[in-house]
Amino acid sequence: MDDVAPSWQDFALAFELFRDPILCGIIAGAVLGYLAVHIVLRRMVFVTATLTQTAGLGVALGFYAAIFLETEVHPVVSALAASLTAAWVLSLPTDRLKLSRESVLAAMWLLAGAGAVLVGDRISQEAHDIAAILFGTAVLVRPEDLRMVVGVGALVLGAAWWWREGFIFAGFDREGARVQGLPVRLLDMGLLALITCMVAVATRALGALPVFAFSVLPGMAALMLTSRLRWAFPLAALGGAAAGGLGYMAAFFLEFPVGASQTAVAVLLVALAAPVRLVRGGQ
Repeated sequence: MDDVAPSWQDFALAFELFRDPILCGIIAGAVLGYLAVHIVLRRMVFVTATLTQTAGLGVALGFYAAIFLETEVHPVVSALAASLTAAWVLSLPTDRLKLSRESVLAAMWLLAGAGAVLVGDRISQEAHDIAAILFGTAVLVRPEDLRMVVGVGALVLGAAWWWREGFIFAGFDREGARVQGLPVRLLDMGLLALITCMVAVATRALGALPVFAFSVLPGMAALMLTSRLRWAFPLAALGGAAAGGLGYMAAFFLEFPVGASQTAVAVLLVALAAPVRLVRGGQ
């Protein structure tokens, strides 16, 4: 058994093969990292977890439809449809059911996770793809998935930047935003739609685990480093990009699963930011 660890020369020789997945991780990490600031500030962490898990179920259902129903559905389309459905359900009032929002989130997360595993068990020929979607174990990225991440990422990032002031105002002071005439409900739904679209596309390309990590951890790290939002957003985007790119390289050199390595790098960013926050105190 060859126990020699991969070298930089090995990485350079295979760079043409790894270029697309590294680029995909960097772009998805940057866009989701930017959105992570909104997600953390608005306490939408578990909403994002549910959307990510639901996107994984959507991809699995797309494979199932193609194999057993002979209906060709692009995995990104099925992921987006499932995530948008979940977002719509989460937007409904739960008062009449006497359930908290957290209870509904937990039920949907469990349903999506169990559903993806159950559907995956019935399509053994796509079992590897299902595992890659759930845990982010895929080493390579399809060219069409990279194009989707780049295209959707550019649109989502552009829209998030264009409406940034409205999103921030509606998130911090809802009553004040209403007094100023801002469509708070529409802004909330718009932000949720942007998050849903990016999560669905990125989950198909990278897997649910790293996508959830990119959607939360860079925002946490950035907000610990600075209280100024104008710096928090670019810092979070940079952190997400670093987690996507460096995480892939760590997976190559340390021979770890890609998604877990990208998640670990994102966790490391939070761990490095924590002492800075402790030193800054209440500043």
